[in-house]
Parts: sequence; structure tokens; C-alpha cells
Amino acid sequence: MQLKDTYPLYLNNKAVQPNTDLEVTDKYTGKVAFRTALATPDVIEEAIAGAVRAAEPMARLASYEKQDVLIHCVARFRERFDELAYALCIEAGKPIKDAEGEVGRLIDTFRIGAEEAVRNYGEVQPLDISPRAKGYMGMWKRVPIGPCSFISPFNFPLNLAAHKIAPAIAMGCPFVMKPASMTPLGAIIMGEVLAECDVLPEGAFSILPASRAGADLFTTDERLKLLSFTGSPGVGWDLKAKAGKKKVVLELGGNAAVIVDRDADLNHALERIIFGAFYQSGQSCIGVQRILIHADIYDEFKAMLVAKTATLVAGDPKDRNTFIGPMISAKEAQRLKGWIDEAVSAGATLLCGGKLDGAMLEATLLENVPQFCAAMTEEAFGPLANLQKFTDWDEALAEVNNSKFGLQAGIFTRDIHKVLEAWDVLDVGGVVVNDVSSYRVDNMPYGGVKDSGLGREGVRFAMEDMSEIRNLVIRRI
Repeated sequence: MQLKDTYPLYLNNKAVQPNTDLEVTDKYTGKVAFRTALATPDVIEEAIAGAVRAAEPMARLASYEKQDVLIHCVARFRERFDELAYALCIEAGKPIKDAEGEVGRLIDTFRIGAEEAVRNYGEVQPLDISPRAKGYMGMWKRVPIGPCSFISPFNFPLNLAAHKIAPAIAMGCPFVMKPASMTPLGAIIMGEVLAECDVLPEGAFSILPASRAGADLFTTDERLKLLSFTGSPGVGWDLKAKAGKKKVVLELGGNAAVIVDRDADLNHALERIIFGAFYQSGQSCIGVQRILIHADIYDEFKAMLVAKTATLVAGDPKDRNTFIGPMISAKEAQRLKGWIDEAVSAGATLLCGGKLDGAMLEATLLENVPQFCAAMTEEAFGPLANLQKFTDWDEALAEVNNSKFGLQAGIFTRDIHKVLEAWDVLDVGGVVVNDVSSYRVDNMPYGGVKDSGLGREGVRFAMEDMSEIRNLVIRRI
């Protein structure tokens, strides 16, 4: 399969090719794979103005019309499945099997959006709670919030863009989107498919690859009523500070933990933790970074983890046998290699991995990492996991919470009482039982607390953020 040499941006529903200024590399070879148009400030201004004009006609779209758009997208994504997977493999360096999995999730997310487009329910509410309200009744509905601004990251360039686009269409909100400059093609292809839908009013969507400076225009303009950002905590909180009066949804980072209790099925836990820590080279905000293992099984499970990690095939992501592909850039791989070296210098033990070759960093396991090291306290966002030993369940829960992040956590246990206690105690957005923190289904509420963000994604829950409640009070006379 071959990608085109150049791709446009999408401005107010139309393909536009003002330049070919953005070079996108094949993350495995480092060579330029294709070029896209780069949005200038005047193009971004035109897109925001178009979204404002489109707000009223988008809000008037019938539920079935919005559903038809999303059903069309599902059909077209299925037809272009191989193209979308290959594009991911090239622009993100994602192993082809993982890329195919993400295309499947893209389809799932738009399919869920199609279902939710006809489920925008409200409520009838009795108001006669006291004599002064006798004869009054109330009801409320959700209405579109208006023009939205979306900024999506490089690691899941299809699915995380889909989690903004699908609910916006289902809710009836026009939007402008800035995909990650390193991986813009997935969103551009989504724009190409949306452009086939004549029912969408002009200005319903714009897909605009832009420089980081362009993110300010997506953030500060008061005509935009919501900013939804997925990416690094530092950037996300900075954008929130600049966002002014608009609603802000942030899906940020983590250094997720899993607990393996002594009654866990170790073979099952092994397969899932290896996946959770190292799939797509660990570049997931809910990837497993901290592995807490009960002392009674620690030595046995550590040996299993080290042996399994050593078997992971690293190399060309286009090879179907590859499990570990390149990180997004050599710079990011060097950053994480530095964290590994710092931890070892501070007293941690390198159990396996740790070697660097360009953007390829070996799957790495450490143990006894000091709490002050970046490898423990910050988001690794790469193929690194740290082993820790525990003896007391409550202490293990406290250690999971010993983080400035709180996105998701995983626990492996057969004890329902411990499950319920973890659900009560863990200060995270989601607890996953007998699986890893990195498990997500696209209709569930997804997001974090503390430095991990604000609000929730998952189509139904994103639609709530993209809407306002409008009340109606009726007095019977």
C-alpha cells in the first residue's frame, strides 16, 4: 500500500491545499513519508468564523440526520480499513496489529455515536415541592453548547480524535480540530469522509494541522464554547489557564499502577501486564508503569515478567510479528533512556532492557526505583515498567494513590471485598479488575482526577460536556 505524497487540510467542510509545509515522517525509517497543508492564523480564524455560522443549522439537524452522518462514517471507515491501519503504522510507528485494533475502535466509537445521536433525553420534573409551587411543573432538555475546539494527541491519532468528533456530530456541535503535527493523517482522512456528507452545513467541521503556537488560537477565542484537549499535563493545564470562560475538558497523563495479589491467576496477569506496559511501545496515558506484587509471589512473578519481556519482538512496525515499534521520536526515546539511567544511578535494579537505538528503546523493567526518580513520579510514556513489593493490601492501595496522577488502575485478585474496597479507596477515574489499567471500552466513562484531567470522555459522557441544560417551567392556570 502507498500513501499519497501530499494531503490537504479541511476548512469549513472543504479540502484546501494552501501549502505543503508540514512534513510527516515514517517513524521507523525517519524519512519523510508525506506532506500536509499547515493552517496559518488566517485559516484558523476563517474556520472559527465558519463554526460560529454553522452553530444554528447544526443545532437544527434532526437526530436521524446526525445518525446518518455517523453511519456513513462507519461504512466508509470499514471500506478504508487497510488504508487507515497502514497510515497509522507509518505516521505513528504503531505495529500493524495495534494499528488494526485502533481502526476497529475508531469504527466502534462512530457506531456508538450513531446510536447516541437519537438518545438525547431530558426529564420531566415535579416542582410542587411546597405550597408556593402548586400548579407548576418543569422539564429540561440538553441543547448543543455551540462551536467546539478539539486538540488531539499523536499516540491514538484515530481513536482519540474520534472521541471528540463523533459526540460533537451526535450532539450537533460544529468544531475545529487540531490533530497532532506528528500524526495528522488519520484526522485528515476523517475529514475526507465527513466532506462526503452533504447534510452537514458549511462550517460544521474543520481539520487543521497547525503549529503548537496555533493551539493558542484554538484556546483563547471566546467564540468557541468548549475546549477538549488530550495530551500532556503541562500543556493541558496551561491551555486551561488561557481558555477564559469556555468549558474545558482535559484528558491528560498518568503513571498507572496495577496490583497483583497473591491469589491472582499469574499466567493471566502476566499476559495482560506485558500488553499493558509495552503495547505500542508504552505510549499510552493508561499504560502500566507501576507493578505492585504481593511478597508471597514476588520472586515467581518477577521471573515470569522478565522472561516474557525478553521474548518481545522489536523492529519494523509493518512486520506482523513486531510487538515493540519505535517511539514517536528519537528525542522522546532519549528522554526516557535518561530517566532509566537516572533511576539505576539512584539505586534501582535494571532487570531487563534499557538499550537505545535511535527511536527504538528496548522494553525495560526496573525494580526498587526510588520515589524521587522521574521514572517513578512522572509519566514515562514509553516501554518502561517498575516493580514494587507489598505485603499489606491497604498499603498497596495507598501506594497506588501515592501519585499526582489518577487516571486508571488495575487490580488482579479473586477477593470481592478487596475489589469493592479498591473501588472506594483508589483516587482514580476508573478501576479495572483482573485486567490492566490500559483497558478501555469506547462507551464507558473515561477520564481522570488530580493531574490526570477534568471531565469524562466516552461518547455519551462527552455529549453531556458538549451540551447545556435548558429548563422549561410551566404554570397551569
